[in-house]
Amino acid sequence: MTDVPPSKWLVSVDDHIIEPPRVWLDRLPSKYHDVAPRMVRRGKEEVWLYEDKAVPTSGLSVAAGKRKEEFSPDPVTFDEMRPGAYDPAERVRDMDRAGILASVNFPSFPRFCGQVFWEAKDKELALLCVRAYNDWMVEEWCGTAPGRLIPLAIIPLWDPRLAAAELERVKAKGVNAFAFSENPEPLGLPTIHDPNGYWDPVMQAANDLEMVVCMHVGSSSTMPQISTQAPHLASLTWGANRTSGAMLTWLFSSYLQDLPNLKICLSEGNIGWIPYFLERAEQVLDKQRHWAVTGAMKSYTANFGYPDQGKIKEADPMRLDVRATFRDHIYGCFIDDVAGIRCLDLIGEDNVMVETDYPHSDTTWPNSIEHLSKLVGHLPEQTQYKIRRGNAERLFQFTAVEPAGAA
Repeated sequence: MTDVPPSKWLVSVDDHIIEPPRVWLDRLPSKYHDVAPRMVRRGKEEVWLYEDKAVPTSGLSVAAGKRKEEFSPDPVTFDEMRPGAYDPAERVRDMDRAGILASVNFPSFPRFCGQVFWEAKDKELALLCVRAYNDWMVEEWCGTAPGRLIPLAIIPLWDPRLAAAELERVKAKGVNAFAFSENPEPLGLPTIHDPNGYWDPVMQAANDLEMVVCMHVGSSSTMPQISTQAPHLASLTWGANRTSGAMLTWLFSSYLQDLPNLKICLSEGNIGWIPYFLERAEQVLDKQRHWAVTGAMKSYTANFGYPDQGKIKEADPMRLDVRATFRDHIYGCFIDDVAGIRCLDLIGEDNVMVETDYPHSDTTWPNSIEHLSKLVGHLPEQTQYKIRRGNAERLFQFTAVEPAGAA
């Protein structure tokens, strides 16, 4: 266990679960066991089987505890990963070692917002799988260590009304957050600007139930690519472009203007880019909003060869206050972001949270609390507290419990 007292530990708003093999088999009727997600051994590999998919676990997803020189995307088995990746009791032990007081965890096999079940052919079974995952998340994963693990639900993306009903169901179980896509369009789903209001039932429910919309980078099932021949490491470095796009599309959406309780969390997107895009959004509004509301947008898009969007759901640019909208609705998260901390006055100390990304290859574990102290230790104690845990506990409506017997 770290020498830092628990009162100084952090709350991580982005970690990950490697689902144990029987998540769905233990919660679905036996008649589904041959078609439900299940783990099988194929030679030296272990893979998830579900419909036409055979999905192994990447070594980069379970790199915690390994030297950087050992990192590899090659498939790994459960015997080759830390038990904390899939066992909640072992997870808490690893959290204690690193000074992680509480943790929000995104799924792995279902992918970051449950895309696997959206892609499934049998939607009746897929809905049962979504519900089974959420029940497992609450009852087994978080239930193992009350006050240490913060539940995060997934939703049936293919039916917004069923999704709203699922949010109501899990809210009654104590869930205050759910995973959503940073950009639904690449998944084949309507955007949040859909003229027909496809996502209205979900966002209205999130507003009414005060549930956080968590969007993990990569939840659009896309990889950043600067060009077809750009080195992969260059494109990986460019990854925050997906999160900045998510922030801007929400900033200019009607949802944040019309739903006062709606909060979005930009998971694993870092924060150093936020000041620039807030400033640029203000510049665009200041210079361009007057003609944009006159009906001239159609000729503008035609002149530049852009497709006509028709009537989309968007904020009223004459009423949009960029800074106030960000302050009231949007939260950025970081793992290791010196630039973002230096620009904290431009972002706002109430809208920033820390994450450790356990057990992925970007994780700061097992030196998470020491690493954070180096980043924010020069800040006023009240500001440190907000970043360390206060903002997360407030947003997720969660009171962390300090471990028994800790110094």
